[in-house]
Amino acid sequence: MAEIKLTKNELRAQQTKLNQLLKYLPTLQLKKAMLQAEVNEARQEIVHCEQVYKETHAWVEGFGELLSAKLSVNPMTLVSVREVKRRFENIAGVEVPYFESISFDEKPYSLFDTPVWLDGVLNGLKKLAESWAKIKIAEEKRAALEKELREVSIRVNLFEKILIPRALKNIKKIKVFLGDQQLAAVSQAKVAKNKIEEHKKFAAEARAHAY
Repeated sequence: MAEIKLTKNELRAQQTKLNQLLKYLPTLQLKKAMLQAEVNEARQEIVHCEQVYKETHAWVEGFGELLSAKLSVNPMTLVSVREVKRRFENIAGVEVPYFESISFDEKPYSLFDTPVWLDGVLNGLKKLAESWAKIKIAEEKRAALEKELREVSIRVNLFEKILIPRALKNIKKIKVFLGDQQLAAVSQAKVAKNKIEEHKKFAAEARAHAY
């Protein structure tokens, strides 16, 4: 770190810098709090989506024996994900994804050659795919928010623990130096004044003796 100049101009510069830091810090702290709240919400969203996925998966697994039976079609080939749509929103300065919709490619099958429970299983598989997509998008959202939170936290710590204390220290150092200089100047002025007074007194005494 470069040595600061112990001057009045540097004192003003340090005070201006300190004021700017103190003015911007609350904004950073607010952003950090907002991001932390959003991260917590994203984590809860993931837990919820995972719970839905587990419940749906368990429901589909309940048809395991039926699915293993010989059918005219393989239920696993009747439905496939065509597209997962997401939208993006700006939260505290970071673009985060949100699940919007999911669409499927569905192969036709005969209602007469397939069991009545097949429709329910296919709907379960769709819900399973949707739950999985929601988990992945929620994880992306959490990751983006956590990344921004880490960066903002670093900046807050930089302000609170380094930049602001350093500016305060510099201001104190300059003020002490300038104060010492002022005291020294006052002392020198007093010494000079005393010398002048002594010189005048000596001169007056010399003139009195001359007469």
